[in-house]
Amino acid sequence: MAGIIVVSIFLVLVIVTISLGVRIVPQGNKHVVQRLGKYHSTLAPGLNIIIPYIDTVAFKVTTRDIVLDIPSQEVITRDNAVIIANAVAYINIVSPEKAVYGVEDYRLAIQNLVQTSLRSIVGEMDLDDALSSRDQIKAKLKAGISDDISDWGITMKTVEIQDINPSMTMQSAMEEQAAAERGRRATVTRAEGEKAAAILEADGRLEASRRDAQAKVVLAEASKQAIQKVTDAIQNNELPVTYILGERYIEAVKNVSTSPNAKIVLLPADIPAAVRGLMSNLGK
Repeated sequence: MAGIIVVSIFLVLVIVTISLGVRIVPQGNKHVVQRLGKYHSTLAPGLNIIIPYIDTVAFKVTTRDIVLDIPSQEVITRDNAVIIANAVAYINIVSPEKAVYGVEDYRLAIQNLVQTSLRSIVGEMDLDDALSSRDQIKAKLKAGISDDISDWGITMKTVEIQDINPSMTMQSAMEEQAAAERGRRATVTRAEGEKAAAILEADGRLEASRRDAQAKVVLAEASKQAIQKVTDAIQNNELPVTYILGERYIEAVKNVSTSPNAKIVLLPADIPAAVRGLMSNLGK
């Protein structure tokens, strides 16, 4: 009976020893082995043999890309504007032993590095540049962090700026500024329209005045030519002119006397002399 117990205990120890000495590392992972409390080796994916009771797997590290969400934070730009920014970083652990022994918590360390670098980069930019230069911020952020985390055996694959927006106070101020700018542009447009209309109206009046003046000149020239022709036609013979003037005068007086509003008819003061003169001219 005692022999069976001893054999059973021996078999259990053998099984435990084999289980402690044989390590199967899954693909996408690496195991950090310590020997008597000191770093000894790093186990690659697959079947690995270690010394039981002496070697122990202290850390299990993934070699796949790790996504780190960088919390949102307030960042002050160079022109003292407050914006809210956050990011996401993609890292890969190249040397697991450096990652676990070089820093206590590499995830927290990288998050703090990204936040600090982001504040520093945005702090050197104006608000408008910060809102429109995501690629530039991304490039500077990746370049600044890669050198720092390389000592930890970690590679920065990429870092993306998720959101970079003005704070609520800044958004209200920007909306008021935009509304004021739109009002200013509307006022300028309206003033320019009124100015253009006034110019067109003045040009119209100027053109009308110029054409009126030209018309008067034409009429005056026509009257001049008409008078000249009449003068050349009658020469020293005044009878036709006197007769025509008398006829038109009589016709005008007749029209005035027949008007429904006419109450007083004006006649020449020396009608007999006019008639005698007219008759004497007819007798010649």
